[in-house]
Parts: sequence; structure tokens; C-alpha cells
Amino acid sequence: MLKTLRPPDPVRIGVVGLGRFGRLHALTLAGLAESALAGVVARRQDSLNAMAAELPGIRGWTNLEQAIEESGAEAWVVACSTTSHVSVTRTLLSAGKKVLLEKPVSDNLADAVSLAPLIQPDSANLMVGHIVLFNSEFQQLREEVQNRGPIAFIDCVRHRPASIVKQFAGENPLHAVMIHDLYSVQCLLQRAEPEGFSTVYHRTKSGEIDLALSRISWQNGPVAAFAASYLTPTGMAARGFDRMEVFGDGWAARADTNPRPFEVWDTQARWPLTLEIRAGAGAPSGMLAEELRCFCRVVRGQQKVPVGATYEDAIQVQRWMDRLEASGATNL
Repeated sequence: MLKTLRPPDPVRIGVVGLGRFGRLHALTLAGLAESALAGVVARRQDSLNAMAAELPGIRGWTNLEQAIEESGAEAWVVACSTTSHVSVTRTLLSAGKKVLLEKPVSDNLADAVSLAPLIQPDSANLMVGHIVLFNSEFQQLREEVQNRGPIAFIDCVRHRPASIVKQFAGENPLHAVMIHDLYSVQCLLQRAEPEGFSTVYHRTKSGEIDLALSRISWQNGPVAAFAASYLTPTGMAARGFDRMEVFGDGWAARADTNPRPFEVWDTQARWPLTLEIRAGAGAPSGMLAEELRCFCRVVRGQQKVPVGATYEDAIQVQRWMDRLEASGATNL
């Protein structure tokens, strides 16, 4: 008689932070067969109440240590404010939990590096959130690069709404927007360390940075250009637009990942699916769902943390940002 293989138990995962992305993590985890949402942690009770309305029966805490003790979660997603990333992650790692940490690790390199003593070899207990790795177009682009040979030039364009300048004063698009493309290029070039960094900024009349233009070069290798901005007007998609072009010897490829090619019109044009993310009860799909499925396999020891999502990868990209930011300050 054939034995029926019993599927593995869902990974019990908690979420720290209930902002825009923390909420999406919670909704997605609640809908995946591979995971069970063990609870959520937020700074304010109002945030927990709002989440309870969407996910009845899911426990919430405003105290992280209490949540660790009472939730039964074996792993956690850290999606709180960047300034809290290191302290929250240190608490979780010290408690023996595995962590999926939304990038960047920290808003400064010294704090990010301070976590190193807690990280296991191959980053087995810390996976850095990088949903672009799991985007279907980017996965196909990586495959094309692997099959077609060396890269000569990469052009990355990532623009966000002009309203962000007022909503989040002082938020540099180099850190908040360009970081996604830096991770992507790191993956495409298999973690190769660059030799040249340069950045110039455009500023608003009030002095806020609304555009960062950067270039990174590799010795005897490719050049990558990056444009990241807060410039798109209200009539465009709510999350602006993203594009990546890659050129090699006799070939080129282009990925337009945002907004997705689905439009609705009423009083104006709308792009309801700006990112490849469908969360919620039922069957979550897209790049966030695939990232969380990957994290479940990492927690169970069924796979290693992928290239572009290890702690060392995060530190390498953070060092790149420091070099680019230093160049931008020089070019003022």
C-alpha cells in the first residue's frame, strides 16, 4: 500500500509593523497554505484594531517581547519603520527566531553591521525582503542574462509621485527608491564589487531632493545607470513607473514591471495593479506571495536564502549607497 505523504505543517509567522507593506505581509501570510499568521505587533492599538477588522481572530500586541512569548511564532517578518529595524531584529534573533527583514537593514551602515554577530552562516536565520527578486519579469530577465552572456550596460528608471516630496520631507529617492534597482543589479552581476560611483541630484525650489541620477561601473565590465525620482504627476499611476533595460553583445532586453499592464477607465485612467501583488484571503499571488513562500522554505531548511536576499548582500548594497551618497554630496 502506498503511503500518503503528509504535507508539512504551516510555518507560524508573526509580523512586526502594520504600515502599508506590513499589512500586505499579514494579509498574504494569512492566505498562504505554507504559512499561518501567528499574530501582529504594532506601536499603536488603533493599528491593531484596523487589522483585526480585516483578519478577525488574529492576535495583536503592542509589546514585542510579550508577542514573542505568547504567539508561538517560529519566524517573524519585520516591516516596521527603518529606524526600528535593527533593534527589533536584534530582539528576534536573540530569541532564536528566523527573520524576514524589509530593506534597508538600517538607515545607517554602522547599525546594520552591528547585527553581524547574530547572523548564521549563509544568512540562514535572516532573509532580507526583496520582492523584485520574485517578480516574474525580473526572473525571466535573470534567465536571459544567464543564457545570453556578459552585460555591457544596465539602465534603471524608477519614478514615484511628486507628492512624496511634501508627504515625506527629507526622504532621499536614492535610499527610498533606487535601492530596489541596486539590489537587482547586484543579482544580475552576481555580487561583483564595482570600482566607480557617481551621483548628482536635482532639488526643488525649497531645496528638497526630488531626483537622484547615479552611475556605477565595474572594472573591465558593465556600466549601470540609475534614475530615481519623485517627479510623476497625479495623472499617472499611483506608484509612478519602473523600467529596466539590459544590453549585451548582440542582444538587449527590457522589463516594464510597474504599473502592470492592466488599466481601468472611469473619470480618469487607473492602474489598479501597480505592483505584482495580490494579497488577502483565498489565493495570494505575485512577487510578495512568492517571497513569503521562499521564506517558509528557508525557515524549514528546504532551501538557502537566495542571492540578493542574504545579510551580506544587504550590507554590500548599503555600502554602495554610502558611496553614491558621498559622491552626491561632493557634486553639490
